Amino acid sequence: MSQAEPRRQRVAGALRLVFAGGGTGGHLFPAIAVADEIKERHPDAAILFVGTKGRIEATVVPARGYEFVTIWISGFRRRLSAATFLFPLKVIVSMVQSIRLLRRRRPELVIGTGGYVCGPVVCAAQLLGIPTLVQEQNSYPGVTTRMLAPRATEVHLTFEESRRYLKRQSNVLITGNPTREVIGTVRRKAGASAFGIDGTKRTVLVFGGSLGASSINRALLPAITTLVEGGLQILWQTGEQDEEFVLRGTEAVRGKVKVFKFIDRMENAYAAADLAVCRAGASSLAELTRLGLPAVLIPYPLAAADHQTANAKTMEAAGAAVVIADRDAARLLPALLKELPWDANRLGAMAEASRRLGKPMATKQLADAVEDLASGKRE
Repeated sequence: MSQAEPRRQRVAGALRLVFAGGGTGGHLFPAIAVADEIKERHPDAAILFVGTKGRIEATVVPARGYEFVTIWISGFRRRLSAATFLFPLKVIVSMVQSIRLLRRRRPELVIGTGGYVCGPVVCAAQLLGIPTLVQEQNSYPGVTTRMLAPRATEVHLTFEESRRYLKRQSNVLITGNPTREVIGTVRRKAGASAFGIDGTKRTVLVFGGSLGASSINRALLPAITTLVEGGLQILWQTGEQDEEFVLRGTEAVRGKVKVFKFIDRMENAYAAADLAVCRAGASSLAELTRLGLPAVLIPYPLAAADHQTANAKTMEAAGAAVVIADRDAARLLPALLKELPWDANRLGAMAEASRRLGKPMATKQLADAVEDLASGKRE
């Protein structure tokens, strides 16, 4: 069956599914996108999310109306500390918790979308003979994906080049990273109106994920007056930590710079923007390529295995983005923003390259795979 076409078969009756993934929005939101698609198709589906306390999933998942439970697990810390010695105990406890949970819930499929929390849950499912689907967002698969992939029923990747990091190839499909269906449905005028800005002016969207990106904020702030006087509008998501700092620094240009600690309706912000400046997390890149929005990418340098740099380089090689190292942001970003937003030909070429990388059907195709695996139509 072609990977380019969604599967047409559907299962009857209620589905029992368990999603495991979190720690960051990049691991969580793909799972939510697929769960939302399943709920749209099967309103009676019994969907359970497994996560950890104190992380993004603990607030976002219940707010979306999904049942949520936690297990006792955390990432492995390489530096010696009490947490390092506690890690083996957490692995054992979380495995016992996961096995008990799965025996009680009897899901037809367990879906892991990355982060340390999905390790015990998917591993427990594999030990119990429950079909598993692993979805990897990044171009360099995380350690959890590499550990679980050989025994997974299916492994769904975002990037073709990720294949080379996996020993088993027979269960691998290239599907893309799921994104919310609302992305790309808002027109520019409506997006600009949502923020009270002029939809006819060149607009740059700056964001750093749910927590913001302090190095990007500090690189941009000294040049903000010059950029605004040059005709730019800025939508700026700072993160909670830098909000006051940026508000003080943009007071003189407040009408042309809109500052938010968090932008909940990113579909509006994307619609209003001509160019994005952001990190290179997989979920952000999936949304940018779904839209064909040109980007300046400044990868987070401390991401595990430097996977954000690998993600960004894939975009740059395709012509969809300009990549600036985090250490060079203060030196290079202001000068780039004086020129790039006004280069219509270059922006047009970047937009086209970005759209070619996009996989807007990823959510539907993954939901198709979930249905097929849950029903036993694919082994």
